[in-house]
Amino acid sequence: MTAPPRAAWLPRLVVAPSFVLGFLFIYGLIAWNGYLSVSASRLLPNYEFVGLEQYARLFESDRFRVALTNMVIFGTLFVGGAMALGLLLAVLLDQKIRAEGVLRTIYLYPMAISFIVTGTAWKWMLNPGLGLEHLVRQWGFEDFTFDWLVNPDKAIYCIAIAGVWQSAGFVMALFLAGLRGIDENILKAAQVDGASLPRIYWRIVIPSLRPVFFSTLMVVSHLAIKSFDLVMALTAGGPGYATDLPATFMYAMAFSRGQIGLGAAAATVMLATVAAIVVPYLYSELRAKR
Repeated sequence: MTAPPRAAWLPRLVVAPSFVLGFLFIYGLIAWNGYLSVSASRLLPNYEFVGLEQYARLFESDRFRVALTNMVIFGTLFVGGAMALGLLLAVLLDQKIRAEGVLRTIYLYPMAISFIVTGTAWKWMLNPGLGLEHLVRQWGFEDFTFDWLVNPDKAIYCIAIAGVWQSAGFVMALFLAGLRGIDENILKAAQVDGASLPRIYWRIVIPSLRPVFFSTLMVVSHLAIKSFDLVMALTAGGPGYATDLPATFMYAMAFSRGQIGLGAAAATVMLATVAAIVVPYLYSELRAKR
C-alpha cells in the first residue's frame, strides 16, 4: 500500500529546522573563522584579505610555540596515562571481584563532574600553601616540597595529573565494555591449554580490544586537543604562559589581546589537528563496513 504523500515529507520537515540551524552554527561559523584567519582582523573583524600573514605571525610567536610544546607533553601524558590506567582498572574489575558496582561507580564519578570543578579541586590540593605540601609539613616533614603548581617547568604536569584522574574512569568503562564482549569460550580454551592469566590477557584479550583502543584514542585525543577549562581553572595558563595550550592561546588572543585574526588562525590549526586524527579513522571505519 502506497503511503500518503504527507508521510514522506513530514519527517523531513520536522528535522529540517534543526538541520539548518546546526549546519549554520557549526559549519557556518567554522567557515567564518577560517576567513577571519586570513583577514586583517584585530580588535574587531576586518575582512581585508591578507593571505597567510596571520599564520606566519602565529608560528613566529614564542607563546604559541610554548603552547604547542605543552600540547605535545600534555597530550602524551594525558592520552597515555588515561588509557593505561583505564585499561588497568578495567582488567581488575573484569576479575568478577566483590563490590564491582561500587568500585565502578567510584572510578566513573570524576567524569561526572566538570573540568572546572576538577581544576579548582586540584588547584587547592596542589597549592603549596594550602594543599599537599602544607599537609605533609604539618605532619612533621618540614623539608618536604611539592611546588609543581607554581614551577614554570613542572606546572604542565599538574594539568596532566588532573586530566588523567578525571578521564581514567571513562576509559575504564569503554575497556570494560570491550572485555565483557569477548567470548568466554576462547578464554576457557586458553586456560585448558595451560596459559597463565597474564599471558591470556597479553596475547588474546588485549589484541581483541583493538577497535576499543582506536575509539578510545580518538575520544581522549580530542579531549586533549581542545582542553581549555581544566587549564583555566587550575593554572589560568600560568605561571606566566608556561602552561598555555593552543585553546587557551586562542582565547587569550581573540578575547583578551584584541588579536582576532591571530586567535582565528590558532583555532584553525586546532581544527586541522583534530581533523588529521579523526578523518583517517572515520575513513577506515566506513571503508571496513563497505
